[in-house]
Amino acid sequence: MTNAISNRFFVSLSTPPNHFLVPPLSHFRRFHRPHLYRKPPLHERASRSVTRFSSVSSSSYSGKPGFVGWYLRMLETYPLIIKSVTSSLVFAASDITSQVTPFCASYDLIRTLRMAIYGLLILGPTQHTWFGFLSKIFPKTDLASTLKKILMGQLILGPIINAVFFSYNGACQGEGGTQIMARLKRDLLPTLLSGALYWPVCDFVTLRYLPVRLQPLLNSTFTYVWTIFLTYMANRG
Repeated sequence: MTNAISNRFFVSLSTPPNHFLVPPLSHFRRFHRPHLYRKPPLHERASRSVTRFSSVSSSSYSGKPGFVGWYLRMLETYPLIIKSVTSSLVFAASDITSQVTPFCASYDLIRTLRMAIYGLLILGPTQHTWFGFLSKIFPKTDLASTLKKILMGQLILGPIINAVFFSYNGACQGEGGTQIMARLKRDLLPTLLSGALYWPVCDFVTLRYLPVRLQPLLNSTFTYVWTIFLTYMANRG
């Protein structure tokens, strides 16, 4: 009897109390969530930052007084009209700039009006539709999606919109089908090759860092420089 009591006593001393026992590893796994601590890749963090910046900047500008706030509010309310009018003004300003260069002997008001109408009725609505279309088929702004949008612009929109521009300009000057085709053969390919050096960089900035509703605005800014070259090509002899 004494031995049994002694054995129980030593067993109790050798066995630690329950509150000193270390829980099994599975106990900690329930609370371990590595995805909560893992840093996302650099391109994901950059994309999130750009998205947050675009949304914050858009909302803050919309609430500002003055011309910028008014313009952005009108852009939200009447997107197609505002984009078309903006494109018209940019084309008119570009044509005026190109005509005051030494290459032009005198100023042609009709030519400026012709360019303004093209921006209002053709390019403005095209920009509105094109950027909306790209945002639907490639909604992300990551590098791969941006490059796909740029490639589509170079292969689809570029040839079409430049061909329409030269055809429109020729028709307004009284040219017939044969003359317009000759103009396209002469000017279209050099224009596309020059555009391939200019527009991909512009489109990358536009498509990667701006919300869809502001993309035509920045695109029109880049168009100002491009149109000076384009109007020169379209109106040379």
